[in-house]
Amino acid sequence: MRPHQFLATILISGGTLVGISNAALAVDPAQLRESAKDYFEVIPSMVPAIAGNAVTREKVDLGKKLFFDPRLSASAIISCNTCHNLGMGGDDNLETSIGHGWQKGPRNAPTVYNAVFNEAQFWDGRAEDLKAQAKGPVQAGVEMASTPERVVTVLNSMPEYVAQFNAAFPGQNDPVTFDNMAMAIEAFEATLITPASRFDQFLEGNDTIMTETELAGLELFIDTGCASCHNGVNVGGTGYYPFGVVEQPGAEILPPDDKGRFAVTQTATDDYVFRAGPLRNIALTAPYFHSGKVWNLEQAVAIMSSSQLGTELNDAEVQAITAFLHTLTGETPSVEYPVLPVSSPTTPKPAAMIAN
Repeated sequence: MRPHQFLATILISGGTLVGISNAALAVDPAQLRESAKDYFEVIPSMVPAIAGNAVTREKVDLGKKLFFDPRLSASAIISCNTCHNLGMGGDDNLETSIGHGWQKGPRNAPTVYNAVFNEAQFWDGRAEDLKAQAKGPVQAGVEMASTPERVVTVLNSMPEYVAQFNAAFPGQNDPVTFDNMAMAIEAFEATLITPASRFDQFLEGNDTIMTETELAGLELFIDTGCASCHNGVNVGGTGYYPFGVVEQPGAEILPPDDKGRFAVTQTATDDYVFRAGPLRNIALTAPYFHSGKVWNLEQAVAIMSSSQLGTELNDAEVQAITAFLHTLTGETPSVEYPVLPVSSPTTPKPAAMIAN
């Protein structure tokens, strides 16, 4: 008997399937592991290589300061960490982010943790890599509202930054550039990986690290088709799919004016198409979906099963899959908040403080 055949008849309590023995569960961890390896990969403990951008210590140290520096924004109060808070799962835990002039952004901020493993960045995949992604919010009027020219002026106004750019990009005549800013941030973000989740430990051979409920949830995740879109090292983050393969959710979850990847490709078949969301650390990053309208992970699982798979999971099945998703929470890297270079008399003043 497979887990989904009897989950409707059991109670779930404290991570254990009450009244069901391991024998009755008939889940062979070794067999399930082999099946899971067809879909998933372990997060490596080493920082991955980035094509065209060597991840050096000098570049990472510079990128960390830039990631936390609000002076890259016109108001000097918004940094990358504002919307991708490293202490809050790598996002801001808001429906949609608040940017320059208290403007509300159009989409939920994805986590920056493990983003290096995504096929592309942003919900619609418009940025091919983290370097391209880093440039977007800085220039977006609804986010940091700055310009490449202003950013370069800000950085050049501080001798400490100039020295760090020279060290991070040796041999360049003029290393303080907008492109190098993005490359440094990309190098730092490549270090923001969360290995050693309980799921990773299971994939590596630990038969007892996951509970009966979690193992049943993993098998359901595979058997019902969730793993068809949410797979690979980031359990998602690759491939583009309509939100509502079988049935579109209502406007309260799928805003009709956000057509997703269509805005990038201008192809009619890309209406309401989005990149498959990566599920690593998903338990830390509510609210969910590009609209940020769903705050409960079990509700998100139920919506995805009906909208994407055409399957109505019962409560026990939803709880089991949700329990499995909690095993995707990895070890968050320790990041010490950096001491930033001191502004100089030539550093541009914050736009919010300039009188009209």
